[in-house]
Amino acid sequence: MDFGGGDEIRFERLGRAGVVTLTRPQALNAVTHRMVKALGKALHAWERDDGVDVVVIKAEGRAFSAGGDILHIYEAGRAGKPPVEFFADEYRLNARINSFRKPYVALIDGIVMGGGVGISFHGSHRVMTENAQFAMPEVGIGFFPDVGASHLLPDLGGSFGMYLALTGNRIRYGDALWSGLATHTIKAEDQASFLDRLALTGDPESVLHGFLVPAKRETERPILEAISRHFAQPSLQDVIDSLDRAASTDEFAAKTLATIRTRSPTSLRVAWRQISAGLTLSMDDCMKMEFRILNRMLAGHDFYEGIRAAIIDKGSKPQWRPASLDAVREADIDAYFAPLGERELLT
Repeated sequence: MDFGGGDEIRFERLGRAGVVTLTRPQALNAVTHRMVKALGKALHAWERDDGVDVVVIKAEGRAFSAGGDILHIYEAGRAGKPPVEFFADEYRLNARINSFRKPYVALIDGIVMGGGVGISFHGSHRVMTENAQFAMPEVGIGFFPDVGASHLLPDLGGSFGMYLALTGNRIRYGDALWSGLATHTIKAEDQASFLDRLALTGDPESVLHGFLVPAKRETERPILEAISRHFAQPSLQDVIDSLDRAASTDEFAAKTLATIRTRSPTSLRVAWRQISAGLTLSMDDCMKMEFRILNRMLAGHDFYEGIRAAIIDKGSKPQWRPASLDAVREADIDAYFAPLGERELLT
C-alpha cells in the first residue's frame, strides 16, 4: 500500500485495520516531511474506506519516535531556508488526527517525544507498554512544546501538564496513564496478539479489555501535591518564586528549580503563556497559535543555539539570549503570538 513515504513509513491493511509502522529505527523514528505527507494521505483514504474500522500506528525498534528531524531543521534554518512548510503540514496532520472520525490507536513501546507525540497522542486510544516513556523536552533546546502540546497538556490535572512543559522531564507509562495522557496500558509482549485480535474485530474497546494491565503511578503523592502547588501559580515568576522558597528544605523543589534554570528563558516564557492559553482554545486554534510561535522561533537565536549545544557540539552549555528570565521583555513574548496575516495556518 503506497501513500509515499519511501522506506521511512509503511502502510498495510490487516483485516479491519489500517496499520501504520514508522520504519526509521536507526534515527529513533524521527518524523520527516515525507512521513507527515504520507500519513496524511493514508488517513484521507482510510477515513473514507468502509473496509477500515480502525487505524493503528506503531514503530520498529526501541523508540516509538524521539521527535522531529531536528538536524534537518537546524541545517535548513542555518542556510536561510527554515522549513516552515514541514511544520505547516505537520501541524495540519496533528489537527487531522484529533478530528479523525474512526478509532486511532497509537501503540507506544519505547520513547515518545516531540513530533512523535503529535502523531500519536491526539488519537482516540493512546496505548502504552511498560517500556514507554513520554517527554516534551523542547524548552531545553530553545524551542517550545509544539505539535498540539497546547491542546494536550493543559487538560492534565494537578498542573501536571505545565510541569512537563516547563521542565521537559520524562515520565513513564504509569504517570502517563494516571495523568490522562495514556488511555490504556498493556504488556509489551502482548502487542502482536493485540494487533491480530484488533485486525479481526476492528473494535479497540472490546479488544483492549482482554489485554489491560494495571500501571501504578511512578510519582508519589507528596511530589504530585508539590507539583500541583508550585505549578498552579498565576505567573511563571510565581512558579519560580514558589520553588525557590521551598528549595532549601525540599529536594524536589531544589532539583526542579535547577532544571528550569538550565532551560531557555525565552522558551520558558513562551511555553508558560502557550500552555495557559491552550486551556480555553480549540485544537485548530491551538495549532494556529503554535504556528505563529513557530515562525518566530525559526527566525530567532535560541533554537539554533540549543541544537548546536545538544547535537552539533554535544554536551556543551547553550548560551541563551536573553540569558535570564528578567531580561526577557513582555513585548518580545507578545511578538511570538502576533498574527501572521496571510501566512496564518489554515487547518
